[in-house]
Amino acid sequence: MTAMDALTIGPYRLGGRAFLAPMAGVTDLPFRRLCRRMGAALAAGEMLSADPRLWDTRESRRRRDHSGEPEPRVVQIAGGDPQMMAEAARRNVDAGAQVIDVNMGCPARKVCNKEAGSALLRDERLVAAILEATVAAAGVPVTLKIRTGWDCGQRNGIAIARLAEAAGVQMIAVHGRTRACRFEGEAEYATIAAIKQAVRIPVIANGDIDSAGKALAVLRETGADGVMIGRAAQGRPWIFREIAAMLEGREAPAAPAGDELRDIMLAHLRDLYGFYGVEAGVRIARKHIGWYCRGRPQALAFRQSIMEADTDEAQLGRVRDYFDALEQPSAAAA
Repeated sequence: MTAMDALTIGPYRLGGRAFLAPMAGVTDLPFRRLCRRMGAALAAGEMLSADPRLWDTRESRRRRDHSGEPEPRVVQIAGGDPQMMAEAARRNVDAGAQVIDVNMGCPARKVCNKEAGSALLRDERLVAAILEATVAAAGVPVTLKIRTGWDCGQRNGIAIARLAEAAGVQMIAVHGRTRACRFEGEAEYATIAAIKQAVRIPVIANGDIDSAGKALAVLRETGADGVMIGRAAQGRPWIFREIAAMLEGREAPAAPAGDELRDIMLAHLRDLYGFYGVEAGVRIARKHIGWYCRGRPQALAFRQSIMEADTDEAQLGRVRDYFDALEQPSAAAA
């Protein structure tokens, strides 16, 4: 595969084949912008409920913010009522969404209990109705995120993919597990391969892809058109530039270290403070800092110091101090 093989969604020509998966509490606007800068070809926002009663909550308004976000802007919606989903698609397009992604993959109990997310995979007629209504209403490309089925006794990803294609969905991302598996066990790449063979629209492979080498192997095994990265991007947004390099036949660039890593972290933190406000931004930044420092020297002590920092300046200062300390010979030897 080369850069000449670029995918398209509607009028949008994508700059690569590695996408950021939508993740609640993670893929906010600052993180999406960072991952796009680091080479993600597409980055969907956090899931938005189709329930109109939740449209004007502070959380929903924040999730609809696309300020400074590269095109195409992707909004993921979730719900179990066709007309409600159609109206949600229209509202989000009016608010700036350029691609609507339908969530039929979330395994969370609170989502499935509302007959949304991966719970929908149990009712193929309802799946078809939702997708047909959403495509008809959106006026922009519609994509779909699914799992391979509800459980091992109902692994119907191929049937769902065919319904999606017939409804006018333009791309499908498949997490290679059933809802019952949640995130346990190994991803079913053979099932993703079968889904790819069953439809003509692009299929994106998701699940357990944690390195550029693994991404390349999964693409070869499944025949998928791209990969979607979720948990492996937490604290490692540069995974997208690594994948892009390998797909273009180049050696993957080294992971950031020293001043480069420090500057990525500091810029991300400042973006969080600006987006959420200082108090909330400091709190939300803690988990990102924890992800960034996984496996690094003095990580435990550093995380503890970050938990104790309750202002933006204190947090930024401790990040700088951490990297300054790593440059000292005694720290490097520890």
